[in-house]
Amino acid sequence: MSSPATGSSVSTASADTAARYLTEDPAKLSIPEIRKRAAHCKACPLYKLGTQTVFGEGPTSAKIVFVGEQPGDQEDRQGRPFVGPAGQLLDRALGEASIERDKVYVTNAVKHFKWEPSGQRRLHKKPNAREIAACQPWLDAELAILNPAIVVALGATAAQALMGKTFRVTQERGRAFRDVPWAKVFFATVHPSSILRGPPEDRAAGFKALVADLKKVAAAL
Repeated sequence: MSSPATGSSVSTASADTAARYLTEDPAKLSIPEIRKRAAHCKACPLYKLGTQTVFGEGPTSAKIVFVGEQPGDQEDRQGRPFVGPAGQLLDRALGEASIERDKVYVTNAVKHFKWEPSGQRRLHKKPNAREIAACQPWLDAELAILNPAIVVALGATAAQALMGKTFRVTQERGRAFRDVPWAKVFFATVHPSSILRGPPEDRAAGFKALVADLKKVAAAL
């Protein structure tokens, strides 16, 4: 497994990233300030697809930050992260794990919805490495400002954005990583959407496994 990614080697390497919107030390800024800047981000072509930038949300005092892949259809329409079906499932899982939803910060590795048409529907399309790298400075800035105790990656895209391309959620889910630069502890687990996409007969077991991972997070806090 590769070393944890700090983001800086990726996000400042090219003008084609959001780094150009963050010319000063992000830790000296505020979440409202970088959210305002992100609303005008054109660091990658996804701004042409998304209705709006969907930035992170939650109290700046949050001790736990959850990082997903990208906003979905409902998130894109409402401009808020984790408000669609996957977000509702996450809310249930947090409740089962005794983690208060209104005390955590939720965000995504990519801030615009990438999709492709299917009839009248907009279907999720996985962001590529270029798009993830372009958006990395926003995530780096959020973590620098929030200085959380725990960061939890939901799914492979978020985990690899933080821990490197060789990180495997299937192998490392639920494990506490303490040697990371942006939190005291890092965990990875599956994205709730993966449970919803799975066979109906497997969803109860998938939800139970997610709750088990989140209980480890709660214990670490």
